[in-house]
Amino acid sequence: MPNRAVVITISDRCSAGRAVDRSGPAIIERLAELEAHLVHRQIIPDDLDAIRRVVQEWLGRCDVILTTGGTGVSARDVTPEAIRPLIEKELRGFGEIMRLRGYEQTPTSILSRGGAGLAAGTLVVWLPGSPKAVRECLDWLAPAIKHACVLGRGGTAH
Repeated sequence: MPNRAVVITISDRCSAGRAVDRSGPAIIERLAELEAHLVHRQIIPDDLDAIRRVVQEWLGRCDVILTTGGTGVSARDVTPEAIRPLIEKELRGFGEIMRLRGYEQTPTSILSRGGAGLAAGTLVVWLPGSPKAVRECLDWLAPAIKHACVLGRGGTAH
């Protein structure tokens, strides 16, 4: 059964129409590799309450929520703070591999606060905002994302 995926772009500029979202489409391009199909896509501003509300709305209704943006260290980057309180089981290895592998190519990638966790049977992955970083991270994480989705649905195979 294909994984049901929700893609959320978190960007003040894209949500206001002042920039074109390139990261959301970069995620959507990789969904087949995640054995997933898109059930919902949304662009929202860098607002803690809005991020939390949209993620919470989809918990338990899909297999994976993939967000892009808001993981840096600027004042408006609040994606981790919005999502972490919803997470039942944090999967620290996701963020660790994103930063470690990213550092090999872009030393400033260690400033990213990307991560993942499970809540209500849904895997939530918060990715960086750069289309290049999104593609790379999904390439590195694809096997773990697919496996976590199976486990989130109650599978027990290891």
